Amino acid sequence: MASGVGINDVCLQEYQALKLGKKHRYIIFNLSKDNTEIIVEKASSSPEYDDFIADLPETECRWAVYDLEFEKDGAGKRNKIVFYSWSPDEAKIKQKMSFAASKDALRRSLVGVAVEMQGTEYSEIDFESALDKARRSH
Repeated sequence: MASGVGINDVCLQEYQALKLGKKHRYIIFNLSKDNTEIIVEKASSSPEYDDFIADLPETECRWAVYDLEFEKDGAGKRNKIVFYSWSPDEAKIKQKMSFAASKDALRRSLVGVAVEMQGTEYSEIDFESALDKARRSH
Protein backbone atom coordinates (compact mmCIF):
# COMPACT_ATOMS: atom_id res chain seq x y z
CA MET A 1 0.00 0.00 0.00
CA ALA A 2 2.27 2.83 1.17
CA SER A 3 5.53 0.95 0.71
CA GLY A 4 6.50 3.26 -2.16
CA VAL A 5 6.76 6.30 0.09
CA GLY A 6 9.80 8.51 -0.12
CA ILE A 7 11.86 9.81 2.75
CA ASN A 8 12.13 13.57 2.99
CA ASP A 9 15.79 14.72 2.95
CA VAL A 10 15.22 16.55 6.24
CA CYS A 11 14.74 13.16 7.95
CA LEU A 12 18.29 12.11 7.15
CA GLN A 13 19.75 15.55 7.89
CA GLU A 14 18.12 15.64 11.32
CA TYR A 15 19.15 12.04 12.00
CA GLN A 16 22.79 12.91 11.23
CA ALA A 17 22.45 15.93 13.55
CA LEU A 18 21.29 13.56 16.30
CA LYS A 19 23.84 10.81 15.61
CA LEU A 20 26.97 12.81 14.85
CA GLY A 21 26.27 16.34 16.04
CA LYS A 22 24.39 15.38 19.23
CA LYS A 23 22.06 18.32 18.47
CA HIS A 24 18.94 16.31 19.30
CA ARG A 25 18.00 13.72 21.91
CA TYR A 26 15.11 12.41 19.83
CA ILE A 27 13.29 12.77 16.53
CA ILE A 28 9.69 11.83 15.80
CA PHE A 29 8.77 10.92 12.23
CA ASN A 30 5.34 10.88 10.62
CA LEU A 31 3.78 10.28 7.22
CA SER A 32 2.91 13.40 5.23
CA LYS A 33 -0.80 14.22 4.95
CA ASP A 34 -0.99 12.65 1.48
CA ASN A 35 0.98 9.56 2.62
CA THR A 36 3.64 10.06 -0.07
CA GLU A 37 6.67 10.69 2.13
CA ILE A 38 8.09 10.31 5.60
CA ILE A 39 8.69 13.64 7.31
CA VAL A 40 10.16 14.95 10.56
CA GLU A 41 7.35 15.91 12.91
CA LYS A 42 9.56 17.03 15.79
CA ALA A 43 13.21 17.08 16.80
CA SER A 44 14.00 17.81 20.44
CA SER A 45 17.06 18.18 22.62
CA SER A 46 15.11 17.62 25.84
CA PRO A 47 17.04 15.21 28.10
CA GLU A 48 13.79 14.00 29.70
CA TYR A 49 12.57 10.62 28.47
CA ASP A 50 9.10 11.57 29.72
CA ASP A 51 9.04 14.47 27.23
CA PHE A 52 9.76 12.00 24.44
CA ILE A 53 6.96 9.67 25.55
CA ALA A 54 4.59 12.63 25.88
CA ASP A 55 5.28 13.59 22.25
CA LEU A 56 3.99 10.23 21.00
CA PRO A 57 0.25 10.61 20.33
CA GLU A 58 -2.13 8.26 22.14
CA THR A 59 -4.18 7.41 19.05
CA GLU A 60 -1.80 7.75 16.09
CA CYS A 61 1.21 5.86 14.78
CA ARG A 62 4.70 7.36 14.64
CA TRP A 63 8.31 6.29 14.26
CA ALA A 64 11.04 7.78 16.38
CA VAL A 65 14.72 7.59 17.19
CA TYR A 66 16.09 8.31 20.65
CA ASP A 67 19.74 8.75 21.62
CA LEU A 68 19.75 6.75 24.84
CA GLU A 69 22.60 7.47 27.26
CA PHE A 70 23.29 5.00 30.05
CA GLU A 71 25.95 3.53 32.30
CA LYS A 72 27.34 0.14 31.35
CA ASP A 73 28.88 -2.06 34.06
CA GLY A 74 32.14 -0.28 34.77
CA ALA A 75 32.49 0.91 31.18
CA GLY A 76 31.22 4.41 31.90
CA LYS A 77 28.65 6.25 29.81
CA ARG A 78 27.43 4.66 26.59
CA ASN A 79 25.02 5.81 23.91
CA LYS A 80 22.75 3.66 21.77
CA ILE A 81 20.34 4.92 19.16
CA VAL A 82 16.94 3.30 19.63
CA PHE A 83 14.40 3.10 16.79
CA TYR A 84 10.74 3.00 17.83
CA SER A 85 7.71 1.83 15.90
CA TRP A 86 4.77 3.33 17.78
CA SER A 87 1.43 1.81 16.80
CA PRO A 88 -1.13 2.29 19.59
CA ASP A 89 -4.13 -0.02 19.71
CA GLU A 90 -6.40 3.02 19.31
CA ALA A 91 -4.86 4.03 15.95
CA LYS A 92 -6.95 3.57 12.82
CA ILE A 93 -6.34 0.30 10.95
CA LYS A 94 -5.52 2.10 7.70
CA GLN A 95 -2.87 4.19 9.45
CA LYS A 96 -1.36 1.10 11.11
CA MET A 97 -1.11 -0.59 7.72
CA SER A 98 0.51 2.47 6.09
CA PHE A 99 3.05 2.75 8.89
CA ALA A 100 3.83 -0.98 8.85
CA ALA A 101 4.33 -0.92 5.07
CA SER A 102 6.60 2.13 5.21
CA LYS A 103 8.70 1.25 8.27
CA ASP A 104 11.47 -0.67 6.51
CA ALA A 105 12.28 2.15 4.10
CA LEU A 106 12.85 4.53 7.01
CA ARG A 107 14.60 1.98 9.21
CA ARG A 108 17.07 1.03 6.44
CA SER A 109 17.94 4.67 5.79
CA LEU A 110 18.91 5.30 9.44
CA VAL A 111 22.39 3.81 9.60
CA GLY A 112 23.69 3.28 13.12
CA VAL A 113 20.52 2.28 14.94
CA ALA A 114 21.50 -0.23 17.63
CA VAL A 115 18.16 -1.20 19.17
CA GLU A 116 14.63 -1.53 17.82
CA MET A 117 11.47 -1.32 19.90
CA GLN A 118 7.81 -1.65 19.06
CA GLY A 119 5.01 -0.37 21.20
CA THR A 120 1.24 -0.46 21.21
CA GLU A 121 1.01 1.08 24.68
CA TYR A 122 3.34 3.35 26.65
CA SER A 123 4.39 0.65 29.14
CA GLU A 124 6.05 -1.29 26.29
CA ILE A 125 8.41 1.57 25.49
CA ASP A 126 9.06 3.00 28.94
CA PHE A 127 12.56 4.04 29.96
CA GLU A 128 13.33 0.80 31.80
CA SER A 129 12.38 -1.31 28.78
CA ALA A 130 14.55 0.79 26.46
CA LEU A 131 17.44 0.70 28.94
CA ASP A 132 17.19 -3.06 29.36
CA LYS A 133 17.19 -3.62 25.59
CA ALA A 134 20.11 -1.21 25.05
CA ARG A 135 22.22 -2.90 27.72
CA ARG A 136 21.63 -6.30 26.14
CA SER A 137 22.55 -5.20 22.62
CA HIS A 138 26.16 -5.40 21.50
